[in-house]
Amino acid sequence: MSNLLKKEGEEADLSTPLLVPIKRRSFFMYAGATAGATALLLSGCDDDNEDDKTPAAGTVSLGMGDIGVLNYAYALEQLEAAFYAQVIATPYANMSADEKTALTAIAKHEAIHRDFFKAAIPEASRIPGLNPDFSSITFTSRDSVLGAAKTFEDLGVAAYNGAGRLIQDPKYLLLAGKIVSVEARHAAYIRDLITPGSFSGSDVVDANGLDQALPVSTVLAAAQKYIKETINGDNVGK
Repeated sequence: MSNLLKKEGEEADLSTPLLVPIKRRSFFMYAGATAGATALLLSGCDDDNEDDKTPAAGTVSLGMGDIGVLNYAYALEQLEAAFYAQVIATPYANMSADEKTALTAIAKHEAIHRDFFKAAIPEASRIPGLNPDFSSITFTSRDSVLGAAKTFEDLGVAAYNGAGRLIQDPKYLLLAGKIVSVEARHAAYIRDLITPGSFSGSDVVDANGLDQALPVSTVLAAAQKYIKETINGDNVGK
């Protein structure tokens, strides 16, 4: 994994995670897109060199139907990508080499997920680049960073699980399923870093072995403290 990360390091720029997309060659290499997914992406693709429009602090509406669901996922992936980019840019005290390698891989995954949704959503319907608010996170503290990572990863998995029933197009549902499985791997790894030997817990997986699925309103309420804009998801999936 470390060799692959070094090879692609020049293309996946994590220093400005909300504005700079990875190159399309790297996108397809990492995403492993099928022919159907490729057609879906290209139908909504715009120039990779075009910067997202960054709004002034205000309200951002996610929209309706499947576009609303995609914007919902895009907003969350922007947040995660920005967070992990900061983690790698300013490593917490005594971050081990193994931790840095794994967290760098996660950062690249999240940047890919973010750029995936940017490519899949038509420009006219896509929300702009969001401004993160990480003032509550101490990036020099391992406990603070991993605690925030656990929140983001568990929230992301629950968000995808909860939004699945809102998706009407089966192609989008298939792709969301592929992404949430990766997010779940992230969540398990972060939990193991916090408590060695653990990977889950009764707070996210019930007695039937089923992961939690949260509604849009609950997820956005939890994520809002980390985003400067107010996110309105009232019409997502409707």
